[in-house]
Amino acid sequence: MSNGKTFDLIVIGTGTAASTAASECRSAGWNVAIIDSLSFGGTCSLRGCDPKKVLVEAAKIIDSTLQHENKGITGSEGIYIKWSDLIRFKRTFTEPFPKHREDSYIKAGIVPFHGHARFIGPNAVKVEAYDNNNSILNGRYIVIATGAKPMNLNVPGSENIITSDQFLEFEDDNLPDRILFVGGGYISFEFAHIAARAGAKVTILHRGKQPLGHFDPDLVNQLVQRSRAIGIDIRLQTAVNRIDKLSDGKLVVHSSDVSNTNADKLSTTLETDMVVHGAGREPNVEGLDLIAGGVEHTARGINVNEYMQSVSNPAVYAAGDVAASRGLPLTPVANYDGGIVANNLLKGNTLKSNYIGVPSVVFTVPSLASVGMKEKEAKDQGLRFRTKNQNTANWASSRRVGETCSGFKVLVEEGSDRILGAHVLGPHAEEVINIFSIAIRLGLTTKDLNDPILYSYPTNSSDVIYML
Repeated sequence: MSNGKTFDLIVIGTGTAASTAASECRSAGWNVAIIDSLSFGGTCSLRGCDPKKVLVEAAKIIDSTLQHENKGITGSEGIYIKWSDLIRFKRTFTEPFPKHREDSYIKAGIVPFHGHARFIGPNAVKVEAYDNNNSILNGRYIVIATGAKPMNLNVPGSENIITSDQFLEFEDDNLPDRILFVGGGYISFEFAHIAARAGAKVTILHRGKQPLGHFDPDLVNQLVQRSRAIGIDIRLQTAVNRIDKLSDGKLVVHSSDVSNTNADKLSTTLETDMVVHGAGREPNVEGLDLIAGGVEHTARGINVNEYMQSVSNPAVYAAGDVAASRGLPLTPVANYDGGIVANNLLKGNTLKSNYIGVPSVVFTVPSLASVGMKEKEAKDQGLRFRTKNQNTANWASSRRVGETCSGFKVLVEEGSDRILGAHVLGPHAEEVINIFSIAIRLGLTTKDLNDPILYSYPTNSSDVIYML
């Protein structure tokens, strides 16, 4: 073991939040170390949003070709996804990234460490390296930005389930014929839409009454109908009880209807070739030995105050998915958190987090996006508002791309005309939602987005005028 090294700042993790905090503090002249037990780069760049979006674009091409059949495009039956080629293309984005990120740290003067970090005191961590060249690091401050990981499903046979990381690395020429996703959140729906366009027979089992709970329920229902129309079997209020692996490698999933209150609930079995974990993620704190660091945490993550500082150890800050903040587990939030932490480290606790107007998107085909309040939330707060809600399948912006599933819902406060919430389903919803995000974050009114603004036309963004 090497002699202890001392730094102004030790950052655990190399994702968006970690890199932002480390880079800003290093730019201010601090001596910074950064640690990761995985390849440098974090979830978004290597195992999440960026590589996933590469696959989504391929699915969109397949879908668009089918939607344009008899509208000037013929021969759609000859178009298909060769999965191994798609994964190789995805790797042109992911494989160079860890070295690029590490090189950028070294160039900036940030000292990188590869290995597992665990606290051995309030201001010290031990880095257990794979080559056994372990290190003790002492830090004036420590930032934890280790993100999230798939939660433990506590289901017999869960060793037969693969994670989203493994799904993104599956490299056979074609996906298995049958794929089952456990859970009805972002991961399941996005990957289900990709897999269905790649020719797999897809099933989603979700324990709740409605999937995609963060999104507007009316638009979710539209998306569920569209998903079923492309062959995705969505079963709600269905719990996975056990997963068996047969001698030929096939998997048998045993499930039950949780809406059935009878003691003897009927069990249903489904045979499939692959089961993918899409039932949620949890803060990645395993192995950090937070107790040794005096860092208080719960199942939601590390307990922090409004400055992203640990409530139990003032030398520790947390950012991104690992922090029990009010922010959603999204990459823009992680980047924002990293900036908040850097500011408060460099200038004292002067900047509080503000998560108003943060958009979120599920990248299905078509995509579903949301920002601000849903109707129930606005009603629960006693706000007076009017709702504009419409199915837009007959709008030109949907018809010209052959999309039959589109709509929106906008909540406008009575009196002030401020936009309280916006929910968009359809082509380029992920781009349109950014306009509403700006409006909500800046407190703009419907007039602010209408009268003085000249939108390029015809675009999906120009539809905002009609939504208001």
